[in-house]
Amino acid sequence: MKLIIKITSFIFCAFLSVSLWAQEGKAQAFWIHEDQVNPSMRMEYEKASKDLVAACKENNIQTINWAVASMDDGTYLSITPIENLADIQNKNFGDLQEKVGEEKFTKMFENFNKCYDNHGDYVALLLPSLSYMPDGLSTDTPGKNYRVWHRMDVSAGNLQKIEGKMKELKDLFASKKSKMHYRIYRSGFGTMGDYYTAVISAKDALEYDTMSKENDNLLGEDGQKLFGEVFKYVEAYDVKRGGMRPELAYQPTALSNNTVKD
Repeated sequence: MKLIIKITSFIFCAFLSVSLWAQEGKAQAFWIHEDQVNPSMRMEYEKASKDLVAACKENNIQTINWAVASMDDGTYLSITPIENLADIQNKNFGDLQEKVGEEKFTKMFENFNKCYDNHGDYVALLLPSLSYMPDGLSTDTPGKNYRVWHRMDVSAGNLQKIEGKMKELKDLFASKKSKMHYRIYRSGFGTMGDYYTAVISAKDALEYDTMSKENDNLLGEDGQKLFGEVFKYVEAYDVKRGGMRPELAYQPTALSNNTVKD
């Protein structure tokens, strides 16, 4: 889960450049904490998550909020919208620690730590210019908590080229009035290498698979050709499935304007 992070001036200055880039590109930055939970510990991890949510609700914690997505491989993502790196420092569990006491607070996070061997934090940027949501860009998709993540790793020299092709792809989806809507995220501060992730929402796996097949037929040869051109610039490609977990999320009333669903 999330950690109280000490921010050095060097890191803060580095993120400022990312923040300015996001504002100029009208992107939204998200702080993501990733836990790679061991298969045998998923139930205990989710219990620890629910206990943390309950403690935050009971103590009316207003200093932090997060959504949670879980992937079929045991990866859990805690997701919080931010304006800049200072938000990560400000959004912390200090208030909860003060209210529940050091011993109980430490125990809560020890319950998380025993569930995984690897975890960490990074920033992702939602890119409106590459996303296709003709009804309005939003991470909130009511009734569609199922998610599919398509990750494409790209070398630094091919970033502009692939973005050009992804814009062409968005135009093709729009011209065909595709019902498969997607959001594009780009890797940001705290990651090694560059990658893009297309996130698609659906009611369930059946709806996604049906929609995907219909979309392939709709785009036809034009789609096959353009996807082929996109993948010329992809170094590695990975698909994961899962969904949003609202029962593991925490959203205080005071932060209701900063909600996020993926």
